[in-house]
Amino acid sequence: MCYIWKNPTHPEHEISLRDLERLPGGFDHLNITGGEPTLRADLEEMCLLLRPKASVLEISTNGLHPEKLVRVLRRDPTVKIRISVEGFESLNDSIRGEQGGFARKLESMRRLIEAGGQDLGFATTFQDENVEDLVRLFALSREMGVEFATSALHNGFQFHKNDNGLYDRRLVARKVEELIERMLSTWEVKNWFRAYLNLGLIAKVLGHPRLIPCTAATDFIFVDPWCDVYACNVRNDLLMGNLRTTPWEEIVRGKRARAIRSEVAACVQNCWMVASAKTAMRMKSNARLPKPGVLGWVLANKARSMAGLRVPFHRYVNTAAPAPDDRGDRRRSYLGVREKRLVQGAESRRYTQFSGFFNR
Repeated sequence: MCYIWKNPTHPEHEISLRDLERLPGGFDHLNITGGEPTLRADLEEMCLLLRPKASVLEISTNGLHPEKLVRVLRRDPTVKIRISVEGFESLNDSIRGEQGGFARKLESMRRLIEAGGQDLGFATTFQDENVEDLVRLFALSREMGVEFATSALHNGFQFHKNDNGLYDRRLVARKVEELIERMLSTWEVKNWFRAYLNLGLIAKVLGHPRLIPCTAATDFIFVDPWCDVYACNVRNDLLMGNLRTTPWEEIVRGKRARAIRSEVAACVQNCWMVASAKTAMRMKSNARLPKPGVLGWVLANKARSMAGLRVPFHRYVNTAAPAPDDRGDRRRSYLGVREKRLVQGAESRRYTQFSGFFNR
């Protein structure tokens, strides 16, 4: 589902702490993602630099280098950490190409809990191969006292992938419905809003329009390893500037930024990733509050759950009518492959092969 491992960056060319100093303060949320952030030798210093610039600092990681994450938490236990897990035991290891990966992730999470982490969780990407494990993974997260984040297969230049697709989208949608029902049955408010986020993922899985329009380049941006700033991590034509060479105010408020926002308004890619979904769900005037429509959905369906009634999914998404998808079975599965191995001599091609792959 991701070919970043086939396209490694060269450390001497990657974004530096000096580059990151150019970011202003006042962010609601900063996510250090990858590739794999724990491969950075200066991850601790990066966290120290970025933490004062945001209300929430997050690390998205494979969880295979817990010693680095423990050191981060001992300095600041409020740093949010999400460990990617794609199923139980051998299923996770096959999808992610990790020998013994599932067991190592569980041990990593235990170490982070012992280190006093205050915002820990697992993160899973929906796909045909793992949908049967979704509810169990949610239950595992609750047993361990950590959060459970979700996403669905997407295509994007950041992933070096443009052939991701689901084979049985109705089945995936039905399994996500089960997860939504389970989330609404809890007494954790976060889970109720995650239920709505997962409703948006059902729409994405079925190829339907987003529940709420995208606000890329307005409410969130993506900075790549070479300091290029994009509206999002899906369309590589929406380049806003470079952190090293372009003043921040010009990047976010200049003529190019205004033109890109017009492009975003007309985009039909219909992504629903964590950044694009969470920002869309929140009020413009106060990012900590949900939009009225989102709040109304949550309250109405929590009430149904309390009454023993099911969510009327047909009112929000039409599972019986997924949009046409010409990708067929082109997505290559790594199930049964013992380990993903880097192609000899592979090096980053800076997304050039993805020019124009997106749907306008």
